[in-house]
Amino acid sequence: MISPLHQTALDMPETIAIQQTDNGDKASIKHSDAVSYLKLSALVTNLVTSLKKQGVSHNSRLACISLNNLEMICLYWACVDLGAIFLPISPKFPVSQQAQLCQRFKIDFYWSEAQQSDFNISDGTQQRLKIDLQLERKHPDPIQSKPSIDSKKPLNIILTSGSSGTPKGVVHCLSNHIASAQGSAENISLKSGDTWLLSLPLFHIGGLAIINRCTLAGACVVLSNNQPLWQQISDNEISHVSLVAAQLSKILAQHPQALDQVKALLLGGGAIEAKLVSALADRHINAYCSYGMSEMSSQITTALINPQGHLGKPLSHRQMEIRDGTIWVKGDCLFLGYLTDAVTDNTVPSHQQCIAEKVTDEQGWFNTQDLGELDDSDNLRLLGRADNMFICGGENIHPEEIEAALKAHPLIENALVFAEEDKTFSLLPAAIIQLKNSELSSQQTATVPVEAQLSTAQVNSIEQFIIERIARFKRPRHYYSWPTGIKTTSLKIPRKAIIAAVKQRLPL
Repeated sequence: MISPLHQTALDMPETIAIQQTDNGDKASIKHSDAVSYLKLSALVTNLVTSLKKQGVSHNSRLACISLNNLEMICLYWACVDLGAIFLPISPKFPVSQQAQLCQRFKIDFYWSEAQQSDFNISDGTQQRLKIDLQLERKHPDPIQSKPSIDSKKPLNIILTSGSSGTPKGVVHCLSNHIASAQGSAENISLKSGDTWLLSLPLFHIGGLAIINRCTLAGACVVLSNNQPLWQQISDNEISHVSLVAAQLSKILAQHPQALDQVKALLLGGGAIEAKLVSALADRHINAYCSYGMSEMSSQITTALINPQGHLGKPLSHRQMEIRDGTIWVKGDCLFLGYLTDAVTDNTVPSHQQCIAEKVTDEQGWFNTQDLGELDDSDNLRLLGRADNMFICGGENIHPEEIEAALKAHPLIENALVFAEEDKTFSLLPAAIIQLKNSELSSQQTATVPVEAQLSTAQVNSIEQFIIERIARFKRPRHYYSWPTGIKTTSLKIPRKAIIAAVKQRLPL
């Protein structure tokens, strides 16, 4: 097969693939900023030639340290043609951590949009790439020979769990992404002429999934800019958008009309509060909730957002089962494995050379470490993480259930629940509260703000509110303020880091 990008360029050459937006007062699409699939195919073909001249070859490992842009997208598709391995890294990581990741994962080349004089992570083993997206003077020929690719070999690495410990490198092949996109399209219609805002970073599986979905469907990716999300969605007539709950909550509170023309809103990244479900229903917004993970190339189950709080059934190319309360998955979307410090045995097949850790049982099932159950219609209800659960007085405590109840309180922006040691019960639930008077960035990339100490009146209000929604033994016995100085570069709040910071403040 040839790359899905080149195939779509052959099938619908003049269809717009990428739209880049202004950063002015009004985000308008300029004609010159619209990149057709024909042009994108040609840009990638020329970039492949340039990369080869710089020494990039089959199985080379390329780090891309950047926020979303056209160069990053082209570099991803160039890696498909070259058989190279693409590692996107958040530029919000400290430079020392970026360098450590490149050394740990044996990166051969790297590219950054940062100026050369201001940015250098090489220890002598990595070469900085030059990317200059140019077209030849003649009109690109979509019929010219395109390289045949191996869709089963390692293509990209997505870093996961970096906010709470040493990041794991989740390795996918192109077949993983194709299967993921095909299953998604059966549930959420996507076609040529539709526009999907790239509101998630490409170093997150959700962002990379948007690129692959749109390319297979011939839809358009709209590059996000520095304007508020609501304005980008409204001004650019976005048909599809992926958001996390914090982003959606902010839009619904301030500019709900921005979502009225959206055909499909895909919500992920955590539990969905009842008030969000109600607000979406009131505005008749076609919204979907999903359960997914990097290891399954994004979505596993998807459903229209519903008052029952279920997350639907597995999409095509996925299988799921519950074993002793834990969710196990398998299928064509399942990643190749975790990248470790390298396999050097030449007898290992080429498509497995960067995988050095067994991740499934003998039947190919992967343990997600998530807890769940199926309702009477076999829809998934997510209960939380197995490693978050603890036992209080002989009862299982799922922090996520308590957190969802806390976040329904009008004063609370975010809440984390953890196990606090107790002489009588061994462990008791305690809560870390972020009040709404210090709003968390919609992108969750800034320093977690300083949170005011909870007053006695606020604690009493929260306790009265929560006791009406959960069993008495589950109520937090202590409430702590949200710590300052914790940074996150992902879409998820760094749970372990925040809990650790609060525990450090506690008396011994």
